[in-house]
Amino acid sequence: MNIHEYQGKELLAKHGIAVPAGHAALTVEEAVAAAEKLPGPLYVVKAQIHAG
Repeated sequence: MNIHEYQGKELLAKHGIAVPAGHAALTVEEAVAAAEKLPGPLYVVKAQIHAG
């Protein structure tokens, strides 16, 4: 099964498993908007691709 981490976290959360808050973003604008929703001031940005 090829899924990204954010998709896996959505599946886990759907079934009641605790996962850290996060937001997927495809553009700089979406990333800025997502960061404004999180408590900060430290943020982690991760690039995700299907590999292997």
